[in-house]
Amino acid sequence: MEAIERLIVSETDTPPATPSGAAAEQARRAGRETLSQLLRRTRARTLRLAEAFESALGPALAVPQSPELNPPLWELGHIAWFTDRWVARQPAHQRERGARADPTATLAPARQAARGLDADALYDSSGVPHDARWSLPLPDLAATRADLQASLDETLARLARAPDTDDGLYAFRLALFHEDMHDEAWCYMAQALDIDAGESAPPPPAANDSTLSLDACVWTLGWQGPGFAFDNELGSQTVELAPFDIDAQAVTWARYLPAVDARAVPVPRYLKHDNGRWWQRAAGQWHALDLSAPACHLSATEALAWCAWAARRLPTEAEWEHAAHHAPGFHWGQAWEWTASPFAPFPGFEPHPYRDYSLPWFDGRPVLKGASWATAPQMRHPRYRNFFTADRCDILAGFRSVALPR
Repeated sequence: MEAIERLIVSETDTPPATPSGAAAEQARRAGRETLSQLLRRTRARTLRLAEAFESALGPALAVPQSPELNPPLWELGHIAWFTDRWVARQPAHQRERGARADPTATLAPARQAARGLDADALYDSSGVPHDARWSLPLPDLAATRADLQASLDETLARLARAPDTDDGLYAFRLALFHEDMHDEAWCYMAQALDIDAGESAPPPPAANDSTLSLDACVWTLGWQGPGFAFDNELGSQTVELAPFDIDAQAVTWARYLPAVDARAVPVPRYLKHDNGRWWQRAAGQWHALDLSAPACHLSATEALAWCAWAARRLPTEAEWEHAAHHAPGFHWGQAWEWTASPFAPFPGFEPHPYRDYSLPWFDGRPVLKGASWATAPQMRHPRYRNFFTADRCDILAGFRSVALPR
């Protein structure tokens, strides 16, 4: 366990230059003590982000209604509600069944009921329409922070008594990763709102425009081995891959912007061209664009347009995974990467108790692979499957390309 803690701590403090996924692999199998540390660390990040938003927006955390955003005050309450829903309120005999728990089992009352509030009517993302979240009678920031603390205290107390098995720890791991996802969403929400969230991309690695050649092989998609897995990672799908040449790193701005000059793609979001150079908007300020950085805040539509201009293509999910596992020099982790594969279940898929995590989204939207600079280390795994609609350019996403057959 000490080795696991050292790896997770080091990767949390400073995300690695070439994230192998080792911290995520071990977090998914971590025991109670390490999981307790990770839950505390993630909560500390949530509160830091909330403090930055409060400084920029005031205690009401008011933001304009947008399909890309959630009200920040709702986000905070939802994090506490979600953790309570799957840990404190779920009957112990169900919680200890892990991914086999019955999601329709009767829940204990929410802690907010003592204050006359219906937490399910406020924070259940499956039941509260997105546009309605701006008009809900939400508790204020102080009360919401108190709910977050009470939720964490109870979660840690139950964790200390939980069976130290994959089933026994499933709900606690789910709560951790769910909060990690929302923390990353705060980072691109800050970008959309043009405020400083106190987190920013580290300097990019040295630009590497080389191509990696991989031989034909058979690759099996799907989570391998024990530990926590999201439902869409389970099952397996075997894919025969022909030989392919793939970029060693995500397409940089230096490679992408000539297509803008050629009018093959539009000017990217958060960029402008002024006085003969490119500028990028970040943390509420304009900065000279680092042309060696991965092109980011690009939609899948823009990625495909660049590929058409460059006479290349996006990799499939299987190609990306195989290269990430087996190609020396394959760098990933500064921006999520669009693939050519639709988000679809693997053979044998069965939804986990949180039914709305994957099942509603098998609609043809693309899979994204990798991680962004804002992704928590314990979320950075090459088999993780992210998924957004192809038009989204607010997320921290770019792409890499594959050579067309000669």
